[in-house]
Amino acid sequence: MSELDQILADIESNAEGETARRDWNPSNQGEIDIRIAADGSWFHQGRRFQRESLIRLFASILRREGEVYFLVTPVEKLRIEVEDAPFIANLVELIEDDAQQAIVFTTNIGERIVVDHQHRIRVEIDANSGEPRPYIHFRAGLEALINRSAFYDLLNLAHESRRDGKTYLSITSMNEEFELGSIDD
Repeated sequence: MSELDQILADIESNAEGETARRDWNPSNQGEIDIRIAADGSWFHQGRRFQRESLIRLFASILRREGEVYFLVTPVEKLRIEVEDAPFIANLVELIEDDAQQAIVFTTNIGERIVVDHQHRIRVEIDANSGEPRPYIHFRAGLEALINRSAFYDLLNLAHESRRDGKTYLSITSMNEEFELGSIDD
């Protein structure tokens, strides 16, 4: 089994548990003083979580409904605060297989995301700073903010293409092309 095949199998295995958790619809609802900071740090009652295993556990039951985030178990649904995206994509790598290439991100909780038709990259421009804010769809409406160093690494993998008189930066992953934005603006 190739490295890419192994990554895809691991992602598929995690997705099976995710599907079962989406069916949870508890009647007991409320709030809990948990906040995910813009840098991906988790806090409870103002104190930073120290155990990575606890963060991974809570991340596995995180759900987004509209702009609101919840921790959902079979018996309760608790609203939490998320400052930006709940996860940070902090590492990017290009994996070349015989048949194709894949761009793979690793998040701050150690999960991997393969850029494909279900896991697209979107780039917003911060209104105040004019800086790009790139995100990748993670799972079930959740996103990971692509941190600055990973985004620069991603840009190094990009190629230029022209369309409608403009030059765009694009990447190719899983035999699909994904546009990162125009460089003419």
